[in-house]
Amino acid sequence: MLLYVLAQAAVAAAPAPASAPQQGVISYPPSFFESFQPANVSDMLSRVPGFTLDSGDQVRGYEGSAGNVLIDGERPATKSEDLDQVLRRIPASRVERIDLIRGGAPGIDMQGKSVIVNVVRKAGGGFRGVAAVAMNNSWDGRHVPSIRLEGSGDDGPRRWELGLLVGGYVDDGYGKGDGLRVTPNGAGPPTVIPIDVDPEGDGLNGQLTGVYETPLLGGKVRLNGRLFSEKYKAEDNSLLRIVPPAVERNTDIIRTDDTEIGGTFTRRLGPKTALEVVGLRQTRDQAIDSDFDDGVASNFALRRESSETIGRSVLKHRPSDRLSFEGGGEIAINELDSVTSLFVNAAPINLPAADVRVKEERIEAFAKAVWRPTDAWTFDGSVRYERSHISSAGDVVLGKTLQYVKPRLFVTWAPGATTQVRFRAEREVGQLDFDDFVAKADFASGSGVNAGNPDLDPEQAWVGEAAIEQRFWASGSVTLTFRHSEIQDVVDRGPVFAPNGGVFDRPENIGDGTKDELGVQFSIPLQRVGVTGGLLKGEVTRRWSSVTDPTTGRKRGISNLRPVEWEATYTQDVPAWKLTYGVDAFGGFEETAYSFNRIRYRKLHTFVRPFIEYRPRPDWNLRLEIPNATARNLKITVLNYPGPRNAGGAPSLEDREYHPGRMIYVRIRKTLGG
Repeated sequence: MLLYVLAQAAVAAAPAPASAPQQGVISYPPSFFESFQPANVSDMLSRVPGFTLDSGDQVRGYEGSAGNVLIDGERPATKSEDLDQVLRRIPASRVERIDLIRGGAPGIDMQGKSVIVNVVRKAGGGFRGVAAVAMNNSWDGRHVPSIRLEGSGDDGPRRWELGLLVGGYVDDGYGKGDGLRVTPNGAGPPTVIPIDVDPEGDGLNGQLTGVYETPLLGGKVRLNGRLFSEKYKAEDNSLLRIVPPAVERNTDIIRTDDTEIGGTFTRRLGPKTALEVVGLRQTRDQAIDSDFDDGVASNFALRRESSETIGRSVLKHRPSDRLSFEGGGEIAINELDSVTSLFVNAAPINLPAADVRVKEERIEAFAKAVWRPTDAWTFDGSVRYERSHISSAGDVVLGKTLQYVKPRLFVTWAPGATTQVRFRAEREVGQLDFDDFVAKADFASGSGVNAGNPDLDPEQAWVGEAAIEQRFWASGSVTLTFRHSEIQDVVDRGPVFAPNGGVFDRPENIGDGTKDELGVQFSIPLQRVGVTGGLLKGEVTRRWSSVTDPTTGRKRGISNLRPVEWEATYTQDVPAWKLTYGVDAFGGFEETAYSFNRIRYRKLHTFVRPFIEYRPRPDWNLRLEIPNATARNLKITVLNYPGPRNAGGAPSLEDREYHPGRMIYVRIRKTLGG
């Protein structure tokens, strides 16, 4: 209430940036971003009050993978390319306006998001391109270059985009460090061994993307393609300070090749009805080799090929400005073929689910409606039906059919011009992760090899959410959100026994649980407090969870669910000096993972990145960053028990702390065309 009163007083003295907020849509024209001089849509969205980019979920299928950005009212057809990269290819000069849609609006598919933006592009404009080179200089003397070339253009009603990214990167989670290994010694004092840690991780990747849009059959078709290749190598060597000293060597090499081709066809079937058809196919080939030698040589290898083919059709009807309907369905076929092997001192070790071939055939039908009976109220409802058949061959032979009904209701109430209250009730059904179906190796942390499990059920949850958004000072906003989830079939960890009697950890459904989340998102322009051109944006989320541990029978948190996450960005525009400076801070986190015989704790400290951008001319941009300016560290603690954690044996302890250093990143960007 205090926020509401203060904001009402502030707004009275400041003009709104765009259309009336109580309509649920706020439009930001290019003039709103003028002092910032953005180069592309990604830059512009970083300044939209009350908005944080969500690139979507990496799930199979198309319906549930959407991010929170539309382009000319449509989702980008691509699934595999990061949404931010798509936005970087749209020059700021091509933007007519950016619509911020809060709580739903007729004719807009919110895809389960409470806030989305719609980027409306100008027609025409000719060729526009970007050439950028960058150099990242790491604390240990590595110099990693990268290059980006992008172009877009119009030829009447036709549009095209091309993008090329090639470069290397440094894994900033690795840095020299130290640790301790503590081993129980019966009734005597434990054995304590100091460790010196010497890791290094980096990689090289390349990506080629293309988009072409043209009129077809009375509508338009948008085609997209993507090629991506990457090689990543990480070494994590440890010196045990004993007499004589001993060395443990761990090397991981991951090679990935992705392809994607997709298309979207849209056509008006009348003044109030439209048809949308989507087709997409993507593939991923991956080779992972993990070698560990501590006197005993362990060699793990994974070869996997996966593909996804999607067909989707949606019919949209909008009988009035206050009412809209959608109905449609999609078919997705997913396939995975994986082979894993483990050798210890050249002797083969049997792994559960070592050779797995999985196929999932999934259909989903949906109906949606948005109704705005008055300017103050919006009702956004949908119901989806999902049916999938999963079959597995190879080491694990199974076949099962899963089906779920997933209703969702959003209710939005705007009691005033600057206040909006949102409610959501939904049954969420997660997707099975194909990565959980195959074995993995993590020798560096002491986890060894984890088995796969193709016989998982997806998590399901009834979710209730309430949020209140208060806007103030024309372009400021604060949103408070609370969310409660009642979860069934929590996917966590459990034991599995190999044919030779060995025991491995693997993903398991461990029963029901709960999760609560409280979040605050804020965007505060600092003009009113004397900082001209200053802006503070950020968000904080606090989580609580509870599930019954399958090993101990006691309540604990859900594995790897971070209790607190936060991030904040301060920027200040100085148009007279043609520059912008600021600092990004990504809050550290803590997470705990539970296995039947192991507890792993990770703590990562806050990442701070000061930056400055200088624009000597509108078509030139120079950026300097200092990533990891505070030289944050990463601490990993692993408790390894001799058997199940409830069996009473004393655990050994492995404690490692990594100290990556500061980096210096320099980028020069040249804009081409108009």
